[in-house]
Amino acid sequence: MNKKILVLFLAAAAFAASGFAAHKFYVAILQVNHAPEKKMLQVTSRVFIDDLNDALALKYKVKGKFGESDQSVRDEEMMRGYFSSHLQVIVNDKPVALEFKGLELENNVLICYFTVPNIGRIKSLEIRDKILTDLVTEQQNIIQTSVNGKKSSHLLTAENDRVKLAY
Repeated sequence: MNKKILVLFLAAAAFAASGFAAHKFYVAILQVNHAPEKKMLQVTSRVFIDDLNDALALKYKVKGKFGESDQSVRDEEMMRGYFSSHLQVIVNDKPVALEFKGLELENNVLICYFTVPNIGRIKSLEIRDKILTDLVTEQQNIIQTSVNGKKSSHLLTAENDRVKLAY
């Protein structure tokens, strides 16, 4: 199933990068990996730049400028605030704070990196992902996890924006 999801995302990215101004495929990917040897969660988010810019405009009344020549530090601050209010990770029934580590642009996709330190044994993991669902009702967020040697994939929507896993 992971390969099918990756193929869908890559097809959407290729379509978006092919020069069309708008796309009709609304998807984001969130990867959550537990690195027990480092006692941390590593979280990577992939979103289309144009969708994120539109979501920032909706939330902050100022259009984001990711991927444009006049991209600024303020855009990154707005993005961090947006993620903070739209993405929640709960480990062992306790909310944890995502620490922003950096970002990169890859064609029409913004890749954001976060970590959560001091995560030892995981008994449960809950993810609430509302990224872009306030912008487009058709938005689908693919969640991929790797915890305790177990991999899983989940599809979240505006109506079903959370997944809870037990280990």
